[in-house]
Amino acid sequence: MNAIVSQIGDLAEAGEKMVERLRRKAFLPDSRKELNVRFGIAEAAQLLGCSTNRIRMAEEDGRLPPAPPTENGRRPGYRVEELLNMRQVLGASPERAPLDIPAIIAVQNFKGGVGKSTVTTHLAHYFAVQGYRVLVVDCDSQATTTTLFGFNPHFNIQREETLYPYLSIDPTQVDLLYAVKHTAWPNVDLIPSNLELFDVEYELAAAGSDGGSVLAARFRKLKQGLMDLARHYDVVLLDPPPALGTISLAVMQAANALLVPLAATTPDFCSTVQFLSMMDQVINQLQTAGIEVDYQFVRLLCSKFDSNDPSHSMVRAIMEQSFGPALLPIPILDSAEISHAALRMMTVYELEKPIGTPRTHKRCRANLDEAMGQIEALVRQGWGRVAPAREEDIVNAA
Repeated sequence: MNAIVSQIGDLAEAGEKMVERLRRKAFLPDSRKELNVRFGIAEAAQLLGCSTNRIRMAEEDGRLPPAPPTENGRRPGYRVEELLNMRQVLGASPERAPLDIPAIIAVQNFKGGVGKSTVTTHLAHYFAVQGYRVLVVDCDSQATTTTLFGFNPHFNIQREETLYPYLSIDPTQVDLLYAVKHTAWPNVDLIPSNLELFDVEYELAAAGSDGGSVLAARFRKLKQGLMDLARHYDVVLLDPPPALGTISLAVMQAANALLVPLAATTPDFCSTVQFLSMMDQVINQLQTAGIEVDYQFVRLLCSKFDSNDPSHSMVRAIMEQSFGPALLPIPILDSAEISHAALRMMTVYELEKPIGTPRTHKRCRANLDEAMGQIEALVRQGWGRVAPAREEDIVNAA
């Protein structure tokens, strides 16, 4: 092998070792990701849609555990596990009704660098904070989402723990239960990925060259496997590869909703237009082959938006003219807080305290809540439900 070409492997090995060092540094002492974020009683009440007095009364009469120990006369706050228990006790769970179809959302764009995995992970954690049961399926062999959840895809994840044993030409698994891993979030599970998942692309492509029957069967198999798993969740988020391959096609068919993140730049806009055109052609071909594709909603989400950049505002105006109501009105702002959290392999929802200034953190968190809340509203509409009425709104209306 050419000496220069052989350097590629050396670079990859050096990079993998550095990723593991960063992961271990981020997740000391046991190199496993932990969730230490806490919510004050006011924020907990806001999330549950009730008053702080209702929480205190439930603690006093024994329906809820006693308030956490105070520190200097102040409550340290509630963990996510405690919030979930509070939702159950106080009847504030947003979980879908048994007959409601779980939302299976593909976060898809063939253009890299649009924040696809970042959007997927933040969306998962937003739904978790709101009290939903969430499954994240990393279908991308680059495994960025797996990394953000605290797993090193090179050292911690084997091929047998990904979608591969289920989707391969010679499958060894009949369902997807084997691949589900618990995460630091008590109500978020993950099916991880690693580089070896890419072998499925080769196998299915080779099978497809001899006729589409095997390929079509694998598409239907992924959908069936996800639907079986989805019975235990409210929302399933799929993070497919940023390319039109067999896995992307399978994800496209398995989902019942589509979210397309795109940055506010001209190249991203043009690339997304091409993506939508390719999607339209592929969906028509799939349906012609008898493979059903049905979405409850299709929305575009502007990510990495800099409100101080005139070019971003101009491109966003072009998006609004082109896509109309399919473009979600609230973009995700380009915030240093998101970048700083990502450096620690975290999302903003996992931060115990601001990394930058409190003002920057508060603005970023408020924007994320509003942007992700748009998608929550679409999910609830699909269940025939709107956002639950807040206690104070009812009191004020009376």
